[in-house]
Amino acid sequence: MRRQRIVDAAWTRLQTTGYHDTSVDDVCDEAGVSKGAFYGYFDTKQDLFLALLDEETAALHGVALELAREDLAGAERVRRFVQTMLEVGDSAGRVQLRADLWSELAADPVVRERFAEAVERRRAVLREWITRSIDAGDLAIERRRANALASILIAMADGLMLHRALDPRGFRWANIRAVLDALLAGIDSAPKA
Repeated sequence: MRRQRIVDAAWTRLQTTGYHDTSVDDVCDEAGVSKGAFYGYFDTKQDLFLALLDEETAALHGVALELAREDLAGAERVRRFVQTMLEVGDSAGRVQLRADLWSELAADPVVRERFAEAVERRRAVLREWITRSIDAGDLAIERRRANALASILIAMADGLMLHRALDPRGFRWANIRAVLDALLAGIDSAPKA
């Protein structure tokens, strides 16, 4: 419970100060714990940062498992997963985490490797669903392009979150979701209403 309180405090601090401007003291103050308690769970601030990434990755994986159990056409399953990725953009802390991750990639091989693993997990889930949808006749693209579509959808979601960090008033998520639906409808081979 105390570890989660520290993680939650880090999410709160990220919303206002970002990774670089948030100190261990700031997180401890926000969580109401001592530095000793912090270091009982994390060796460094970077470890906390990576724990945030792991938590976000686990949450998206949980959504993927839930969607896999639902009786949905493949195209609809893909659509819902991508919309869930975009919903991450509704959280200022998660948007800031994404922006901070991208800024750390060039300088920090540990962050790059962990982020690459998280992205590959998402891509693998999407690729599998896209491939199944193509095989079922739900998506009108070639099977060999399933990975490309998965990569595009992930890059689009990440790019939109980075743009939101740059200019939160630049667009509305409802409009982004509507355009996403239109884009996916263009490759959906299901009969149109």
